[in-house]
Amino acid sequence: MIKVRVEREKDRFIRKLTLSGHAGYAPYGSDIVCAAVSAIAYTAAGGLENLVGIKAYQDREGHMTITLPADLPLERKNTASIIMETAVIGLKQIQYKYGEYLKIIDEEV
Repeated sequence: MIKVRVEREKDRFIRKLTLSGHAGYAPYGSDIVCAAVSAIAYTAAGGLENLVGIKAYQDREGHMTITLPADLPLERKNTASIIMETAVIGLKQIQYKYGEYLKIIDEEV
């Protein structure tokens, strides 16, 4: 199962996304759930890099963390917020269809 932890500030701004595990929907290389989650995560990371100007992710086999810096200027923070919220919406859509393979924990920290 893939686990996604969404860490939000009190104002609901997403500060961090942590993704870990493998879906187990199908054999490695054929798993559409893993592929979909990876596509959303890397699209968010690429959007942050290309549109906000920050390299905010770290990854290794079966794990990815996207962390936004606390000192983002307001305009860049707004753009980053849209990217992160859109990623979470996409992940929740996958969870809706494939909930036994993906669990999202969305919490204020």
